[in-house]
Amino acid sequence: MKRLILLLLVMGIAMSLFAQTIPRSQFQFAAGNWGWSGNRLVQNDANASLAKANILSLPQNGIMNYRFNMRHEGGIEDGHGGVGIHIFMDTALNAESWGAGNSYLLWLNYDETPSVAGGAQSGLTGQVYKSVNDSQMSLLYQQSFNEYLPFLIQSGFASRDIPVNLMVNGNTGEVRLYDPTDPAGAVYFYFNLRDVDRQASLPLRGDYVALRTNGMRVSFGE
Repeated sequence: MKRLILLLLVMGIAMSLFAQTIPRSQFQFAAGNWGWSGNRLVQNDANASLAKANILSLPQNGIMNYRFNMRHEGGIEDGHGGVGIHIFMDTALNAESWGAGNSYLLWLNYDETPSVAGGAQSGLTGQVYKSVNDSQMSLLYQQSFNEYLPFLIQSGFASRDIPVNLMVNGNTGEVRLYDPTDPAGAVYFYFNLRDVDRQASLPLRGDYVALRTNGMRVSFGE
């Protein structure tokens, strides 16, 4: 139960994707075990460490709003799991990969025993990775979200889909991740890609997005 609640916490603060209704033909299942259950996209392999579903032909520039909901479907019994999205991708490799072309990965990670060499913090963290190609990616920034655990448990996230709302300004690098418990969208977590990546090339542009999971089963919907 503890790990399940922690996983739901990850999803409660998680990153979003669907800015519009996307035809199923635009989804490319590159790694993991993906499929459709009704109107929900599901990653069914709890053991997949590099699960990836590319979304093709999704031009991004200027201010982008990524919205969708997520639901825990299983996994994370080993004390580790993650979920996130690559945004502003310039390529979409139809195969398993660590990185995803030139892009940024916005990631929520839960790890009870993180690797010291990997640099990840213990517990729940929000992380920003910079991908330079399909095999190279570096951790730019992370912040602990462990303090949100009591609040999110009390909010009843274990019984419903988690709405997520992410705004990225490709011109300035500003990123806002809105609180899923605030319907007015007044509360958000803020950071600037330009501040965490001194080599950031603005304005950001890309033609693809990818949904990612690590060590858990997750479903996604509009």
